[in-house]
Amino acid sequence: MRVVSLELGPFAARCVLLACEPTGFAAVVDPGFEPEAVIEAVRHEKFRPVAIVLTHAHLDHAWGVAALKAAFPAAPLMMHADDLPLYENLPGQATAFGFPAPEVAPAEHLLLDGETLPIGEESLLVRHCPGHSPGHVVLVREHPAEPLAVVGDVLFAGSVGRTDLWGGSFEQLERSIRHVLYVLPDATRVVPGHGPETTIGAEKATNPFVPG
Repeated sequence: MRVVSLELGPFAARCVLLACEPTGFAAVVDPGFEPEAVIEAVRHEKFRPVAIVLTHAHLDHAWGVAALKAAFPAAPLMMHADDLPLYENLPGQATAFGFPAPEVAPAEHLLLDGETLPIGEESLLVRHCPGHSPGHVVLVREHPAEPLAVVGDVLFAGSVGRTDLWGGSFEQLERSIRHVLYVLPDATRVVPGHGPETTIGAEKATNPFVPG
């Protein structure tokens, strides 16, 4: 699976393009600010988006959704139902931080824990990981040689997602990390929503907030 990371906008949030190399089909994960850069990257790579996925609906991960939908209308917008109230209040989030209010494109597919998301010849496992937000999900590639987890703002290199925003809960976040992420193989490549990449093994060994 080809992974293209774009760190964009005032919060340096990561948009991730996950593509099946033989087919070019791709998922666009967390198109936040600077959607034009995401669209340019998709076209430069000659990817064919089959899904626009939100790990969660905070402003820095979702502001550019409508622009992506306009550019790639055949790709359904996917998120967990528990983040719909947060998503539908994107204009309010934007106003609170002093940004222009974005258009809110309708969610077309509500993700379920344990669902498999096909991306060409690849597939991603959807896992519900609340704590940073009520409907946060992570996407897991279960591959014996190259396991991967796109984790949004649940787990970072040496840190964890904040839980002081609407719907946050450290108890839930810790449970998500221990019971969903820390059970993955230690070699799993972790692509977070901010900051450097890490691995599950490294975080289990050294993360000061949720030790393994």
